[in-house]
Amino acid sequence: MSDSKPRQAPPGASYKAAGVDIDAGDEAVRLIAPLARTASRPEVRGGIGGFAGLFALGKYREPLLAAGSDGVGTKLAIAQAMGVHSTIGIDLVAMCVDDVVVCGAEPLFLQDYIAIGKVEPELVASIVSGVAEGCIQAGCALLGGETAEHPGMMQPGQYDVSATAVGVVEASQVLGPERVRAGDVVIGMASSGLHSNGYSLARHVLLERAGLPLEGQLEELGTTLGEELLTPTRIYARDCLELANECEVHAFCHVTGGGLAGNLARVIPHGVTARVNRGAWTPSQIFRTIQSLGQVSQEEMEKTFNMGIGMVAVVAPGDRDRALAILAARHVLAMEIGTVGEAEDGSAPVVLSGTHPGY
Repeated sequence: MSDSKPRQAPPGASYKAAGVDIDAGDEAVRLIAPLARTASRPEVRGGIGGFAGLFALGKYREPLLAAGSDGVGTKLAIAQAMGVHSTIGIDLVAMCVDDVVVCGAEPLFLQDYIAIGKVEPELVASIVSGVAEGCIQAGCALLGGETAEHPGMMQPGQYDVSATAVGVVEASQVLGPERVRAGDVVIGMASSGLHSNGYSLARHVLLERAGLPLEGQLEELGTTLGEELLTPTRIYARDCLELANECEVHAFCHVTGGGLAGNLARVIPHGVTARVNRGAWTPSQIFRTIQSLGQVSQEEMEKTFNMGIGMVAVVAPGDRDRALAILAARHVLAMEIGTVGEAEDGSAPVVLSGTHPGY
């Protein structure tokens, strides 16, 4: 007779054992809800927690909805390496709303999506706090979103973010290349730094090739490398809307991946050329540091980074001074960086000339 004990059945499988903690997700929602309420508008109907966000469009004669979706790329790697998650949401909002405003649309609301290896409520709330702050800066509502736990695909502490912003513009007021004409003035608005583009090259040069520590102080930057790299993207939405309301703006250009020339070309019609003078502005030091340490060519820098200009307005010549005064009053560093003229045979839509001061 055997004295062995009967084998016990293994515990039943569960979602939590598989890596998804619904309770943690509920706690994250509880922490997020008050953040969303800080970034609202009168048109919002309902609240966080429903299956869909509701927004009253209001009265328009011929409304056109504008939508833009984006993420923040490998800037996330810097945030995760430093354990600083409260500003990356500002970058996320900026990348979406400043694409939407380019056509003249007012950003109305934004919805975010967070994919994360393990839901840590405080971490998720920190990310969303930045999203809410970005929405406040942009004047739009945070209408909801989704947090998805991806065990087995992402490690705890790893996450990715994306969002979609929706805006509205009267059909008669849509801005774009159809309005641009010879004689227009090109006004550049200064960026706050790298914004959210080119981080794969920046990380390769600064962290891999140069071996610089994120926590190390760089004298030429006046701050640590990590703090510089996490400087939030400037949000221009309200500034652009004010310009469009007060001046004859023909087009805006959000300078992201592809650089100033690559993005400005998207709003320059056939038959004219935007001639931009690099001598009109000085890029911030981080661009010089990357170019110097990585021995990066000027051409490569200009097609990868914003090089100090984050948004461009193409305005009627008679409104040049007024546009610059409005931006100055709104504490936006801005300057005339070029003009639009008749195209010469074979000329590119955008021609850069000169050199940046100090380069």
